[in-house]
Amino acid sequence: MHTLFIDADACPVKDECFRVAERVGFKAIVVSNGWINTRRAPFIEQVVVEAGPDVADDWIAERAGPGDIVVTSDIPLADRCLKAGAQALRPNGSAFTPDSIGSALAGRMVGEHLRGMGVATSGPPPFGPRDRSAFLQALDRAVVVAKRA
Repeated sequence: MHTLFIDADACPVKDECFRVAERVGFKAIVVSNGWINTRRAPFIEQVVVEAGPDVADDWIAERAGPGDIVVTSDIPLADRCLKAGAQALRPNGSAFTPDSIGSALAGRMVGEHLRGMGVATSGPPPFGPRDRSAFLQALDRAVVVAKRA
């Protein structure tokens, strides 16, 4: 069975993930560091991991593989999932790919370095309806690819 892993602590598209998973017959696993009120359905599993840096990421990365889709904004997690053969999508609909993950990791490192030096950096732009629409389109494309795997 294909699985849709949701890095859920700050994911704004959980409901969209549930609707798509139900429609296409995927299992949805919601992984978080604390309990999140989610829809109850047989295809949805909630996993609460202990608090700590990267604990939820580690849980997902150890289980994601070919035919699976991971929804996350975490670039190192996306890298690990791609290496395991899974697909990785940001909640805004942009896909992490083997061709793009290197520059995403480098950009993250530069941002961390700048913040470490005290330089104020901006966060991501506000999440809006266009992002939600782009995510749904990207998730539909990812489902087609996953079903071929």
